Order: sequence, then structure tokens, then C-alpha cells
Amino acid sequence: MNVQSPADWPILVIAVIGSILLVEVVRRVLCRMGRKIEFARHLVEHCTWPAFTVAVVVATNVAFRPGMFGDGPAEREAAATVDRFLGLGTIGTVTWLIVQATYALTDVVLDRLVRVEGERNRRARRIRTQIALVRRIAAAVIIVVALGAMLFSFPQVRALGAGLLASAGIAGAVVGIAAQPTLGNMLAGLQLAFSDALRLDDVVVVEEEWGRIEELTLTYVVLRLWDERRLVLPVSYFTQNPFENWTRHGSRVLAVVYLRVDWSVPVGKLREALYTFLQGNPLWDQKDWTLQVTDVLPNGLVELRALMSAADSPSSWDLKCDVREFLVDFVRDNHPDALPRFRVESPETRAGAKWDLDPSS
Repeated sequence: MNVQSPADWPILVIAVIGSILLVEVVRRVLCRMGRKIEFARHLVEHCTWPAFTVAVVVATNVAFRPGMFGDGPAEREAAATVDRFLGLGTIGTVTWLIVQATYALTDVVLDRLVRVEGERNRRARRIRTQIALVRRIAAAVIIVVALGAMLFSFPQVRALGAGLLASAGIAGAVVGIAAQPTLGNMLAGLQLAFSDALRLDDVVVVEEEWGRIEELTLTYVVLRLWDERRLVLPVSYFTQNPFENWTRHGSRVLAVVYLRVDWSVPVGKLREALYTFLQGNPLWDQKDWTLQVTDVLPNGLVELRALMSAADSPSSWDLKCDVREFLVDFVRDNHPDALPRFRVESPETRAGAKWDLDPSS
């Protein structure tokens, strides 16, 4: 028989205060270590509040005694309820701390991958995508296990467990049918991440919209468009519909500019002027360029195609606009005869008659 002791409540208060002070000491030590160690810094960022909560709940749960409310039936029932909630709180807060510690550990790797540039950037983005999805799955599994532990802490739920297992097959089939779209999206997310078809920060064209992959989860993908809008699509969209990935094998992109001009355009001079302009433009990566006559259009104009390479898609877009502006100005200022014009054949010209262009006649 447990009898209430006058020292029970002071012991509880001392245990809670002592646990808080212990966590504060550890936090201060990690803050100092965080100046040199990234993992310590991320632990402080992610785990400070979960650690304080765990300290309070666990200390209360350890120091709490069933007889602290008294020996009456009502007091004992209230103490049993408090004890039950403390047990559930312990499971919940420890789960919160474990999930945040997992995020702190993976953030160390993700921070290093963000700083990778050059040829290794594509591989780094693939690993970032996979780590982000795996840690979401791990967090979901930890939370589900914690919820299961909470439920099975109730004797009534444990008693129902045997009966529920008998009908688990039917229930699983029903739940599987009901959750088919969600499960399909989750599997599609794993497929995209580990097949290297889509990565964080990839440049894609979807639904005639150009943008970068900003967020990739198990159920949806957030595409940050060029004008800062966000296009949110289910993950299954990318496994069921075609889309353009401009950075599938690297971030380097070719920019193309088309120009329709008259037959009198001096292509050689235009090619030399373009090369001179590219050499002075910092957006060109000094690798590929060309200017070619690609077609003669039915309306009588000549089609020129200027092709230049850039380090990434934003640079490619800006370089393309710069080159187009330069070519327009160059043709207009230096070779106005090459501006687009449409020729019309009249009966007089067919008969070989010469037009009198003197306005005074």
C-alpha cells in the first residue's frame, strides 16, 4: 500500500528542475562545439525544445508516485489517469526527439551537398533528393511505431489485438483499395528519387511551364516557376506523363536564337560579329557556338539559327535574350537592306515593265 509522503512533491519538483538544468548545460556545451562541428550546431537547432520537453516529461514520470494525490479511490483513479498520460507523453516526446535528431544528422550531409558545384553537382542533387525522401519515410515509420506503442499501452486495445489480427487480411485489402492513389504516389516518389529521373533543383518544363524542382516529397512535387509562382503536381504525374528535364545529365544548356531576314543578309559578317559579342559576354561558357542558315521559309525569308552554350538554364535564358537583342541591333544599324521584307509580283513586273520611281513624274 502506497502512502503519500510529504517529500514526494519536492522530489518531483527537484527532479524536473534538475533535468532542465542538465539539458541546458548540454545545450550550452553543444553551442560552443557548434562553432567548429556542424552536427552539434544542427542538434541545437533541431533538438533544443524536444530535449527540454523530454526532460520534463521523463523526470515527472520517474518521480511521480500513485499515492501522491492521496489514498482515496477517487484520488487513486486520478493518479492512475495522470500516470497513463505521463506514459503516453514519454513515448510521444521521445519520438519527437528521435525524429529531430535524425533530421539534424541528415542536415549535416545535405548542407555539404548543397555546396557542391561543377560536374559533381548533378550527383550531389540526386543524393540530396534520395536522403530527403528516405528521412521522411524514416520519420513516418518512427511515428507509426510510436502510435502503435501508445495504443498497446491500453489493456483494452491489447485484448482486442487477437480479434483484430483475425480480420487483418480483409481490413488490409479494404484499406489498400481506399489508399491506392496515396500508395501509388508514394511508390512513384521512391521511383523518381532512386531512378534518377528527377532531382531537387532540376530544371524542367511541365504543362508548358518552365521552372525548377523546389520540393520533392512522397506525394507531391513543387515546381518553382520562372515568375516565382509555384506549380504543385502529384508525384504520379511525372511517372505517367512526359516532361522535359533540361539538367538530366548536367546543368549545362544550349541556347538557341532564330532570326528571319532577307536574302541579302551577309551571313559571314554576322557570324564574325556574333563571335566577338559572345567573347565579351560573361554568360557564355566559352565552349560551343555557331551561326547557321537553317531554312528558307515559304514567305521568302531566310532563317538563321544562332546556338550558344551556357553553364545553366538561367544563364542560358539571359544569354539568349542578349544575343537576340544584339543581332536585331546589328542587322538594323549595319545592314538595313537585310531586314525582313516581302516581295509582291504584279502584272507589270511579269511583263518586264520598269517602274518609274521618280515622284515628280
